[in-house]
Amino acid sequence: MELAEDPPQQVLTTTTIPTIRHKCAACFKQYKKKEHLIEHMKASYHSIHQPKCGVNCLNHLVQEYLQRGVAYFAWNSLTVWMLLQVTSGMMKLPCVEPQINKLASDIKKGIGRGYEAIALDCEMVGGGSNGSLDLCARVCLVDEYEKILFHTYVLPQIPVTDYRFEVTGIKEEHLKGAMPLKEVQDQILQILCNGESVKSLWCSGGQAKVLVGHNLEHDLDCLRMNYPDHLLRDTAKYHPLMKTNLVSHSLKYLTKTFLGYDIQIGARDPYEDCVSVMRLYKIMRSQDHRMDGIGWSLPVQDNFCSSTVYDSYKLNELEQMTPVELFRISRSNYKCWCLDSSQAFEHACNTCVKAEMSNSWRK
Repeated sequence: MELAEDPPQQVLTTTTIPTIRHKCAACFKQYKKKEHLIEHMKASYHSIHQPKCGVNCLNHLVQEYLQRGVAYFAWNSLTVWMLLQVTSGMMKLPCVEPQINKLASDIKKGIGRGYEAIALDCEMVGGGSNGSLDLCARVCLVDEYEKILFHTYVLPQIPVTDYRFEVTGIKEEHLKGAMPLKEVQDQILQILCNGESVKSLWCSGGQAKVLVGHNLEHDLDCLRMNYPDHLLRDTAKYHPLMKTNLVSHSLKYLTKTFLGYDIQIGARDPYEDCVSVMRLYKIMRSQDHRMDGIGWSLPVQDNFCSSTVYDSYKLNELEQMTPVELFRISRSNYKCWCLDSSQAFEHACNTCVKAEMSNSWRK
């Protein structure tokens, strides 16, 4: 007698419902709920100019900046030739001779609101028992056209215990008869103030220059000088030039990545570093800045209204927006350098005045 075969068992299949993830259009963080993404956008202050993700986005930015950089320097055929030579590794940027102490006689007056920029770089030697104390021993200032305004060796206020020759190229004989620090401070202030009083530096008006550099706070500390924050442009702290986790890049890396040539090969030259930070600043300043939706990319405390853009929308309106639309209405918590251009600044001022008048009328 044959045994009856067991009837085939019915296999129950369950369809896995994919989890919906709401991805930030700027940093690509993912959230299970749309409201969590909205809270992230409110607190992150993403900017249209900041780096977005990792290598892929950075490569895209590099190509864009390189194209802008080549186009920018195209105003001078000699400059283009030099840039191509430097990029191909055939020529280094010119090194200035030591002991140059020179103020340009034809410093042009600024066009207002601190649009004209001056780049600064210092070289440090070591002081103290173990040579770890940084002492300014050489300083250089250049204008927007890469012309030297001031360059000299600086006499340290305490004895030097480590000249750091391999990095600085500075020897003991270079500092014999060097300019005292107080005179250096006076010369620098004369250039930055553009003939006006020192008090004008801390005002929004006047003809004071924008000061550009890399890790400016350290350079100013070594010079025993202060300069208003609203006139500082630091390539080590500008978000679009930093890593996505807001860690600074070295100037050598930024120059190679965004300008396409190497610096700081052997002993460092402050003129070479000044030229690099000035070129980086001018490329960033030339970026197109959106004047609609995203606001002015000014710090929140600089705006008349301290609330964020998102506060003007209802929650259900924000939830209906795509991540890209949420990103477009975001506002950064730092000032974009592209706002240093006169056109952008005038537009922001006009918009700001209209907003203030509208608020006053409502009240």
